[in-house]
Amino acid sequence: MTLTDQQATSRRRSVWEVGKTALLLGLTSFGGPVAHLGYFYEEYVKRKKWIDEKTYADLVALCQFLPGPASSQVGIGIGFMRAGVWGALAAWLGFTLPSAVALSLVAVWLQHHSWGDAGWMHGLLLVTVAVVAQAVWEMARKFASSRLEATVAIIAAAAVLLAPGAWSQVAVIAAAGGIGAFGLRRKNVALSSSAAGIPPSIRRSTGLTLLSLFAVLLVALPLIRTWIHSPLLALFDSFYRAGALVFGGGHVVLPLLEAEVVPQGWVTANQFLAGYSAAQAVPGPLFTFAAYIGMAALGWKGALVATTAIFLPSFLLVLGAFPFWHWLRRHPRFQAALAGINAAVVGILLAALYDPIWTKTVKGPADLAFSLGAFLLLVVWKWPAWAVVLVSFVGGWLRAWLG
Repeated sequence: MTLTDQQATSRRRSVWEVGKTALLLGLTSFGGPVAHLGYFYEEYVKRKKWIDEKTYADLVALCQFLPGPASSQVGIGIGFMRAGVWGALAAWLGFTLPSAVALSLVAVWLQHHSWGDAGWMHGLLLVTVAVVAQAVWEMARKFASSRLEATVAIIAAAAVLLAPGAWSQVAVIAAAGGIGAFGLRRKNVALSSSAAGIPPSIRRSTGLTLLSLFAVLLVALPLIRTWIHSPLLALFDSFYRAGALVFGGGHVVLPLLEAEVVPQGWVTANQFLAGYSAAQAVPGPLFTFAAYIGMAALGWKGALVATTAIFLPSFLLVLGAFPFWHWLRRHPRFQAALAGINAAVVGILLAALYDPIWTKTVKGPADLAFSLGAFLLLVVWKWPAWAVVLVSFVGGWLRAWLG
């Protein structure tokens, strides 16, 4: 066997190993993006030793700077560094497939069973209040702690409530970025001289091409959608935009997607919230909620298109940003703009907590008490979200059965 053949065989084995490892993580990683990063650290850094701790920290920091699902982006980056583009695809597919399949099956089941007034379904809807309230609470403490950041958050919430719609949220995010760039101050982040950093495995020209493709698709897809009337193309556009513009993690995709898919008639508001609640109970990334909506709207083709579209920006951004990461993290104005965006994200999620979540689910004192109990389990007792969802499912059923 020649050296080239040996290298090709080694690369194929690496891709297979990346896929198997990511699949195991996709089957067992409960608890949301922060927990996912802990699982990744234990598996990729401590156990497999594919990258060192400093490189892992640098990659996590990069993915926190970018829109999209941070844990999935970290997995994509590790897969790429381990086995190239095919490794990145294997890492994403393994981590994403279990929850995407599970939520697609949930969508199929709900389409063939009567559930509109079911007590267990109302329990799932009510736990969504607690889950999103927890996300607002934790993000506000982190991203809206100063007076200016809190002001941006409240104004953002008011703006998207008074002018609902996906594009109003985009405008709020853009305005907050501008306010942050010129109104907030962030200290220059110095790189440790001993830090390994992200390996320069992509040329700057390739990075620019990927970032340009990201921007072109963001602008061109809505235009193409107006010329070509295809349900699958419309679905791809909506989910690509959601994946490209969501800062702050999986919970923040809720308001942007709700504004995109419910007015289109792809799912009802109750179907949307029920699927979002079900997404809390499965392992893997919350962004696989896209598979649920795609399946409910357009069957298996819709699930495939929606899932691909919402994660595509992550591939383009992570790989495209690799060559420029050291410059980005040293740039104070970029960091200040990101701080403004994160504050606006808190406000957008706060608005979503009121509408559609509160308005569609809390119908009286008993509903509020039920949601407060779920919030207590999540925030005070630190129960995992999947366990609270299970308890709420059973509690909703018992509440309806007992009358």
